[in-house]
Amino acid sequence: MAEIIYEEDGKEPLTIKAEVGVSVMHTLLENGVDVEHACGGFCACSTCHVYILDGGENLSEQEDDEFDRLDKAKGVSLKSRLSCQALVRGGTVRVKIP
Repeated sequence: MAEIIYEEDGKEPLTIKAEVGVSVMHTLLENGVDVEHACGGFCACSTCHVYILDGGENLSEQEDDEFDRLDKAKGVSLKSRLSCQALVRGGTVRVKIP
């Protein structure tokens, strides 16, 4: 088992148990966090863009499709991922929605 720590400005961080192999997006959605996901998690848009504040090594590697979609997202940084493509591999991941 792993965990995702979801941070939102002005609120206490939310710690969520995460199943290995499941995307950050699905884990957040299943725990009541409103993550935009216009394409339903198929890497066809960039609405589920998140910042990985810590623990990026505990996620699956980025693939070319994800890099291409992130090129179209607003506010992209070196810590940006599409939450639908970031699969949890274990450990702890700290996430914030831009």
